[in-house]
Amino acid sequence: MKETTRIGEQLKRAFEGNAWHGPSLTEILDGVTAIEASRRPFSQTHNIWEIVLHLSTWHRVVRERLEGKVIIDLTADQDWPPVKDNTDPAWKIALEALHAGQRILRDKILNLDDTRLQDTVAGMDYSVYVMLHGVIQHDLYHAGQIALLKKSR
Repeated sequence: MKETTRIGEQLKRAFEGNAWHGPSLTEILDGVTAIEASRRPFSQTHNIWEIVLHLSTWHRVVRERLEGKVIIDLTADQDWPPVKDNTDPAWKIALEALHAGQRILRDKILNLDDTRLQDTVAGMDYSVYVMLHGVIQHDLYHAGQIALLKKSR
């Protein structure tokens, strides 16, 4: 089995389910409403909606880096896009964008040649391999935050 296939499978498990650690990001987000996603139960923290937009951003950044685009820093609003519309339809769109972006990233990983894994990411000091495992870790880190925020409802 190709290593990129293994990495793609780990990304899928973390996102969609059947993960060793417990509930996936999708399972944790299941049933969260726009109102719940907008709540900020703890001051000085991001809410669920902001985390979802942030995750979508980083799925896109990793995809673009795989395509060779040099992305060094993001502005605060790029890294943590503000929620501009907290209606049910906007929440549905945010979730659909998260799912679509993750699928596109996974497809890009599955179509990546294993020889690229040791390449250095353009403009960065780490390899494609490290970045791909990093995006999985990033998803899981924020899934844990969302799980806690969800429990605080």
